[in-house]
Amino acid sequence: MATTNSTLDPFLPALGGLDQTSNGFLLWGAALVFIMTPGLGFFYSGMSRSKNALTMIMLCMAAMCVVSIQWVVIGFSLAFSEGKEAFSSGSVFIGDGAHFGLTGIGFDAFRIAPAVSAITFCIYQMQFATITAALIFGSVAERVRIIPALIFILCWTTVIYDPVAYWTWSWRGWIRNFSCISTGADGTAPCGTGGLDFAGGGPVHIASGFAGLAYCIVLGKRRRVGNEEFKPHNLANVFLGTALLWFGWFAFNGGSAVAGTARAAMAGAVTHIATATGALAWPDHRLCAVAALVAITPASGFVAPWAAIVIGAAAGIVCNFACRIKGFFGFDDSLDAWGVHGVGGFLGNVLTGFLAQRWIPTLDGTNSDALTIVPGGAVDGHWVQVGWQIAGSSAIAAYSFFGSLIILSIINFIPGLKLRVSEDDEILGGDLGEMGEVAYELVSSIVEPYAEKTSPKMEAAVVV
Repeated sequence: MATTNSTLDPFLPALGGLDQTSNGFLLWGAALVFIMTPGLGFFYSGMSRSKNALTMIMLCMAAMCVVSIQWVVIGFSLAFSEGKEAFSSGSVFIGDGAHFGLTGIGFDAFRIAPAVSAITFCIYQMQFATITAALIFGSVAERVRIIPALIFILCWTTVIYDPVAYWTWSWRGWIRNFSCISTGADGTAPCGTGGLDFAGGGPVHIASGFAGLAYCIVLGKRRRVGNEEFKPHNLANVFLGTALLWFGWFAFNGGSAVAGTARAAMAGAVTHIATATGALAWPDHRLCAVAALVAITPASGFVAPWAAIVIGAAAGIVCNFACRIKGFFGFDDSLDAWGVHGVGGFLGNVLTGFLAQRWIPTLDGTNSDALTIVPGGAVDGHWVQVGWQIAGSSAIAAYSFFGSLIILSIINFIPGLKLRVSEDDEILGGDLGEMGEVAYELVSSIVEPYAEKTSPKMEAAVVV
């Protein structure tokens, strides 16, 4: 998340030190990022078999509701604590309870988003947290129970996402301040020089991708019936979902400038350029554009258009390979959430270390402040940035993977909260087995191929 200057342009209307134009810009950005969650639902729905189509949309939207409430009650404070007098009221690892229940969140701005009100910044960041949780379900499609999944999402957002967001974006987070971690708890101003992640390569993509990997390992592989293939049932929904994601990503990355500046426009431009390149580098109609969207996310506020072409092409090639190796390692990453988001986010973070340029952040006027100087990446001679990027990405990946394994194991041990559906319900499909509803009125044609493995629930479905 970028840090911006509140005195952006003397010609912009201002109220109490806040930029009204930027405030409106970010509020609409929150609305566009919200659209990405139903877009993801359509994407996952189309990629699944028809008997699980409705379940995938339900999971994404239900996760959005759960995380929204969590964000209000404790999540925002854990991820972005910032006191009035000190530079941060949290530690280098996690925020405190200063803003539980959104206490003190209103007109006043945060130092990491000085151009907009705190409540605008909060609602914008809420949309990041909600879609991050929903991304995880791409690894466990077609065999996951809804209620235990939502309990996991509540725990995961609190224990994994919120701390990782704090490390990466909050004023005193240790990844954001790699070069001066020792000043993390002594009350002095942090240096602000460390890992670069403009819009969520680590908190959003690496964290969700490696959580998905843990989830699919715990659940095991999907069951096949005969020669059944795991194929997308509706490519039209896949394209619709991709279009909504691409559309919302302009605000996901551009809005991370937290002000209506030229840097926001540049972030939107490189997002589109990288995505178009990735779509051509990996000619797969299902995942082509999404891998590039993921990889450009951390770099979008730090790289020039030429670098976006490099990142998009690299994402298409590397993520294509990552999605093909799951069979070799024996895990069933159903819709390639790890291969696209985990690997793509890691790749994007590392490439940011190579391709970041110090002139890009000056587009929002921040590099005159010693606390907001971005020294650039390897192309500007700042090679240590690559090491910081790898270290931060590795820490997030490990924390999310092993932390998720622990949370999942605990939930799975609780009576009544088994994470995986029964064999009958898996064969029948999540729509009927978990929800008692279907996306399409084709119940008999869905059930008939499995007539040799009937149960009372399946026989009732045939009658319907």
